[in-house]
Amino acid sequence: MTIEMKNVLELADAALSADYTRVRRAANALARDLDKNGETSIAKELKALVRKRGVPLKASGYVESLPVDSKSRLPLVEEQTWPDTPIFLNEGGWHVFSDFIADARRIDDLSAKGLASRLGLLLSGPPGTGKSLLAGHIAAQLSRPLYVVRLDSVISSLLGDTAKNIRSVFDFVPARNAVLFLDEMDAVAKLRDDRHELGELKRVVNTVIQALDGLDPSSIVVAATNHAHLLDPAIWRRFPYKIELGLPDESVRADLWRHFLFEDKDEEGRAELFGVVSEGLSGADIETMSLSARRHAVHESRNIDFGAVVAALLEPRSGRTVPVQRQPLDAEQKRQVAIALKEKYAIGGADTARILGVSRQAIYAYLKQQEGEV
Repeated sequence: MTIEMKNVLELADAALSADYTRVRRAANALARDLDKNGETSIAKELKALVRKRGVPLKASGYVESLPVDSKSRLPLVEEQTWPDTPIFLNEGGWHVFSDFIADARRIDDLSAKGLASRLGLLLSGPPGTGKSLLAGHIAAQLSRPLYVVRLDSVISSLLGDTAKNIRSVFDFVPARNAVLFLDEMDAVAKLRDDRHELGELKRVVNTVIQALDGLDPSSIVVAATNHAHLLDPAIWRRFPYKIELGLPDESVRADLWRHFLFEDKDEEGRAELFGVVSEGLSGADIETMSLSARRHAVHESRNIDFGAVVAALLEPRSGRTVPVQRQPLDAEQKRQVAIALKEKYAIGGADTARILGVSRQAIYAYLKQQEGEV
């Protein structure tokens, strides 16, 4: 087994220095080494241990000096761990993500040639499409700590304090060589011509713009919004890199099912069928349904009932996912699923049989019975 010894040494040195940020960074790097060498379970245990033991380390005497609101004394940012969940993007999103990472890694070379661009990435799209996850992966790819702005602390009811808090955040992060993630960016960067907003809130937008302009070229800011139309145009111009994270297309949905439901072991090609029947779901929806079905299987000491997942997908959703039932489908429920798959999606008997875990003859019997009823 090949392990980068520098990661081991860094972990030991960080632990002896009681430097929580470096401990987590080195431990995650070591976990990636273990995962690449097939020690997946140990890698997961190490990551879980780092998340679990963070508070005792701080209690031992290490306290990171985070910027705080002057009145409430609440921290304005919080450090978060790098994500374990992979990201799933369409082709256009992958290109922007890859370009951003490549430019960030070679920012000094690009600056020397006058080619550097501000390292600002703006993510837009509905909830559950992976904006926060993507910010975490950027930090992981660049081996930088991830600081997330706490809007509940930054936005103050006292006039003037919000702008001051924003300046504190932008003064703090560059010195940490970190990735700053501003979620719900529209909360502090709305259109300045909005007649319903107070003058103070318009000054907050100006403060955000000035703070972005004052960053050095190597500073990384990732912002996210669910309401792109609310952002001030000047904010858009401060983020050269942009990714619109819409609902996943059929191919990406299949990849999501393959990972979360089939655990990347889909020899029968069922993930593609799930991708077809799950139009309109976000990545978070697919993850939630997949993990729910897998938990049911563990509790009932049985294999996953893929048919129960499809049955939930076929129910009217009205903008929200339908829970996957805990008990396996009975014969009548399987018949209804087989009929629906044929009528709505023209999915054949052999594919339906693979999903429901029954024989082709059973599917043909279901469909023949339907013809007889008609």
